[in-house]
Parts: sequence; structure tokens; C-alpha cells
Amino acid sequence: MLSAHLESLVRTLGLRYFTYGILFGCGSSFAFQPSLVILGHYFRQRLGLANGVVTAASSVFSMGLPVLLKKVVGPLGLCRTFQILSLFMLVQSVLALTFRPLLPIGTCPMPGMGPEGGPPGLPGAPGSASGSWWRRSMLKIRKYFNVRVFSVVTYRVWAFGVATAVLGYFVPYIHLIKFVKEQFQETQREWVLLVCLGASSGVGRLLFGKVGDLIPGVGKIYMQVASFMVLGLMSMMIPLCRVFEGLVVVCVFMGLCDGCFITIMAPIAFELVGPMQASQAIGYLLGLMAVPMTAGPPIAGLLHDYFGNYHVAFYLAGVPPIVGGIVLFFVPLVYKRLQKRQAEASDPSTDRMLKNCSNGDMLPGYTDMETHI
Repeated sequence: MLSAHLESLVRTLGLRYFTYGILFGCGSSFAFQPSLVILGHYFRQRLGLANGVVTAASSVFSMGLPVLLKKVVGPLGLCRTFQILSLFMLVQSVLALTFRPLLPIGTCPMPGMGPEGGPPGLPGAPGSASGSWWRRSMLKIRKYFNVRVFSVVTYRVWAFGVATAVLGYFVPYIHLIKFVKEQFQETQREWVLLVCLGASSGVGRLLFGKVGDLIPGVGKIYMQVASFMVLGLMSMMIPLCRVFEGLVVVCVFMGLCDGCFITIMAPIAFELVGPMQASQAIGYLLGLMAVPMTAGPPIAGLLHDYFGNYHVAFYLAGVPPIVGGIVLFFVPLVYKRLQKRQAEASDPSTDRMLKNCSNGDMLPGYTDMETHI
């Protein structure tokens, strides 16, 4: 909200880099990542469907905003338009206050325990007098920047596979309109493509969210594999379209793949690392995705300037999703192999004890120290 309002006041390009680039980017990440994790507090059996319903709302605005902005920017100007957008974000901030956290019973410290979950008199504990300032600081840093999720082999493979796949993810979204103007000299109907992308993405999020709930375990990753493969092929199909209607069909398939990828991301993280560390897992994944997603469109722009058209840019943009899909294909296989090794190495009596304790009983967003009971 603040970034959109400040954007209406600035007049220089350098300040716009800060207000609309840095401030708006940080605010968007602060809003998007918790929205995926919060659902785990309320939904377990139908997390995919709940995720699809929530994320499908963004597709409604993706369809409506291009039409609204085109009608508003002309009469009101850019400054007034950003002020209207800031009002939309203010509504989002107010709605976020309605969230009521569901704390596990185990997070309440027992009598005689310190506020961080440990005995208060233990030397070096966060609440003890003998604990050094450095030790207390490091404990707090480890609490909020927990890299333990990277010790899970399947999560590492999945995260880096997704990061590879999204290198060409934003290229069609950023350069498609300019490609249409160059290829078809269209200046009136290009907004139809954005509406098709938003509509099909919304349908895909609802549809594949429900389908993801029907697929047990890490088998959901195969849905991402299929979505990345098709996304890469559709990106390569864009330069081959000779009529505008062909681009509409390509955009519909791309939107469906986008909906599948977005909706199933959080449930996969819950399956790989468990609800306890899902918040950190999703946060690190989005951080890894940020770099290639940002680098893809500028690289495509450089290729356009060098070759004089978008053909090579769109062909190459389809390669990373296909490579990422191939990498993700092996994640369930690695997961099953690790599970088999653990089953062979574990004690049968220990297995019977673990079967009585469900990992789903603990909610996301809390570290091991906070769930000591």
C-alpha cells in the first residue's frame, strides 16, 4: 500500500526503482509467502483445494485489472491510478488482520521452563544470566533463519529443480504483448491474451488443487513435472503461431500449467519437510526462485535486440521448464529409496511407536524449540 501511494508522488525513474521495485517487491513477498503457510493451520485433508481457492482469487484480478487499468489510466492519469491501487492493497491489509493463529498446545511453556522452552537456570540458555549476548543472538537467528530444511535431500533436489524451471517462466508474461504487436500488428486485442491467462490460471488452480488432494504423498510432484513440461512446450509454440487465435489457445494451456504449479507448491513442501518446517521451506524456495525469475525477461530482451525478433528468446525460454521438469521427475524416486532405507535400518519396535505419532499434529511456522512437549 505504501509503495503504491509513494509511486503516485515520485517523478523520477530512480525513485520508481525504489518505490515500485524494492518496496512493492518486499511487500508482495511478505503477503504471498504467509498466505501459503497459514492455510496449513486450518486445512490438512484438503490443503490443495483450499490453496487453489485462495490463489484463484488473484486470477480474478489478473483478468479484471488489465481492462480496468486501460480504462482508468487515460482519463485519470498514472498518479491517480496508483492511488486507486493503494486502496485495493489497504483492503488486503485490513483483511489480513482477521487471521487468528491456531497455536499448538505444546507451545505453552511448562511450569519451571524458560520463555524459550528451556530450563531458566541452565548455563548459556537464552534467559540465563550467564548466557552471553552472542549466544542469545545466535539462538534467535537460528530460530528465524533455520536452514535445517536443506538437510532433506528430496527438498534440495525439488527446490533447485523448481529454481531451474522458472528461469523462462516470466518471459511469455513480460514479452508476449510486444511480440503480438510485432507479429500481428495488433493494438486492440492483445488484452484478450492476458484475460485468457488469468482465467485459465484460476480454473487450473481450482481444478488441480482438488486433484492434488486425491494424489497421496509426494506423487503430487508429478503434477508439477507435467505442468513444467507443457509450459516449456507452449513457450516454444508461441513463435510458431501464425494466427492470433493460436496464441489464445497457447495462453489457455499456459494458464492451466501456471495454476497447477502455484497451487501444488505448498502441499509438496508440507509432504517433503513436514508441517513443522513448511514455512521455512516455502520461504527458501521462493527466495531461490526470485533470482532466475528476475533474470529471465532481461535475457530475453537482450536476445530480441540481438536477433531482431522474439523467436530465439521464446525457444530458449522453453528449455529451463523442461529441464526442471526432468529434475523433478526423480524427486519421488529418491524419496521412495530413502524411505526404504530408513525402513530397513529402523528397529521394528521403534516403528510401532512412531506410527502412533502423526507429523500432521503439529502446525507450520513453529521451530523445534517451540514444540518441546
